[in-house]
Amino acid sequence: MATSIVSSKGQVVIPVEVRSDMQVEQGSRVEFVKTGDGWLLKPATQSVTRLKGMIAKPKKPLSIEDMNRAVARYHKSAA
Repeated sequence: MATSIVSSKGQVVIPVEVRSDMQVEQGSRVEFVKTGDGWLLKPATQSVTRLKGMIAKPKKPLSIEDMNRAVARYHKSAA
């Protein structure tokens, strides 16, 4: 089991073995999720490669507004 100490500022160092397993590095965001057993720490950022295939290849250049609408449609369908 990995452990850490809370500093006077409420900061905790995530042990290297945990960071490695979670693929969390400097600048990464993490989420704290309350569960029935306590709190779960999980990465909040994902690799940009996970976005591949989210939007079909356009037949013409897209505007930012077009891209925002496509992302919004994806999130609605994934919910």
